Amino acid sequence: MRSSVAACIALILLGPIPARACMKFGVQVGNRQVELKWAQSPVRYFVSDRGAPGVSANDLQGVVSRAFTKWQDVATASVTYQFAGFTAALPLDEDGLSTIGFAPRPDLDRVLAATNFLFDTTTGELLESDIFFNTTFSWSVAQSGEAGRYDLESIALHEEGHFSGLGHSALGETEVFADSGRRVIGAEAVMFPIAFSAGSIVGRTLRADDIAGISDLYPESGFNTSTGSVSGTVTKNGRGVFGAHVAAFNPKTGELVGNFSLNDEGRFRHRGPGAWTVRHQSRAAGRCRSRELLRVGPAGRRQLSRHVIRSTRRCAEWG
Repeated sequence: MRSSVAACIALILLGPIPARACMKFGVQVGNRQVELKWAQSPVRYFVSDRGAPGVSANDLQGVVSRAFTKWQDVATASVTYQFAGFTAALPLDEDGLSTIGFAPRPDLDRVLAATNFLFDTTTGELLESDIFFNTTFSWSVAQSGEAGRYDLESIALHEEGHFSGLGHSALGETEVFADSGRRVIGAEAVMFPIAFSAGSIVGRTLRADDIAGISDLYPESGFNTSTGSVSGTVTKNGRGVFGAHVAAFNPKTGELVGNFSLNDEGRFRHRGPGAWTVRHQSRAAGRCRSRELLRVGPAGRRQLSRHVIRSTRRCAEWG
């Protein structure tokens, strides 16, 4: 059976956002959760032959290709991508082609871009994934960015994470405006759901959280056996908490990865090389508090006590 799902992402000037699971999409099959991912590599994609003001179809193809190369070059991930050619087809058409292109969506005045999936509901295999960039906004492919225009490569890199099966990351902080809009102060993941301001090119570089996500979804041979993991259970008043945010910090490199507890028991897991300090984040009296839970070394596998983490709120302000 086939089904489709749309992920509207890279939002700007957002209102309240509900908590979402970080790093993976999934579908419930019977009593198990199945990851949404491509079953075969290279993943073939087409680029629309229609450009946008200031961006030709060739410009779009070049940007999309560079962004895919960054995901493909992650040493601990096995996924690859292949440009299959230009097409007159439009993104979001269920035509069997994974198409990336521009589309005028003035009705989505706070959505820079969106990704749509077609997947097999019995296996979780991705069958088609389309991306559109909203021509309501001005776009740039300039190497150093361009004032007043959103950087196409930064947004493409984020969207291609969704194209591959990754969800949003909560590793970022925003400033809230009086009109309920938001500005990104900082982000530790390309997959943070709110874009940097027009003109910024900060989002062109994958961060540790993005690398951990794509490696976990498409592990390179030996990744699962050569890297350690830390797991545990988030509880509140003796009960598991769904959707609690837990972050792991590498004090040596400064890298940060995050995840959520994704079931009713409040279970979570982090995987990756290095020595990590695991922290939970809570909000009390308007201030963020962070508590160290455990340090885990490379290739180590440690289990946290189910009674350790009790707070469920994350520090990033979501409204």
